[in-house]
Amino acid sequence: MKDPDRWTIAYIGLGSNLGDREATLRGALRQIDSRRDSVVTRVSAFHETEPVGGPPQGAFINAAAELATPLPPEGLLAVLHEVEDEFGRERTVRWGPRTLDLDLLLYGNCVIDTPELQVPHPRMHERRFVLQPLCELCPERRHPRLGKTMQQLLSELTDED
Repeated sequence: MKDPDRWTIAYIGLGSNLGDREATLRGALRQIDSRRDSVVTRVSAFHETEPVGGPPQGAFINAAAELATPLPPEGLLAVLHEVEDEFGRERTVRWGPRTLDLDLLLYGNCVIDTPELQVPHPRMHERRFVLQPLCELCPERRHPRLGKTMQQLLSELTDED
């Protein structure tokens, strides 16, 4: 039986720019929520955004979700990779087009810096497509490394970000 009141709160970023982007994001959220080891508690609005970096490609649909999980951060990352794989994610071109991208943005107040996992996500504070939907869920949440709220980080971005 799920008991999310005793689980860690984590935030993930979602993105897709291939196929039926919205259906892919909704399907990924259902897949994550259907597991015994995670509950999707809240989801931001979906935002269409231009790609950042990488080769020329189509626009993304981005969102953020709040999860409750008993899994350790590495276990949650493995689940996110499994779900990406189920939706046909191919890791051939860095920052290239993708059916589904799931990033672990925050895991409780943890700071993790290993070759496999960096939490908070190392570039989230530089990306409007991450911060805007995240601010819908947790504008007053503080970045564990920078000490600023998500709303402060978003307000510091320039139009070029």
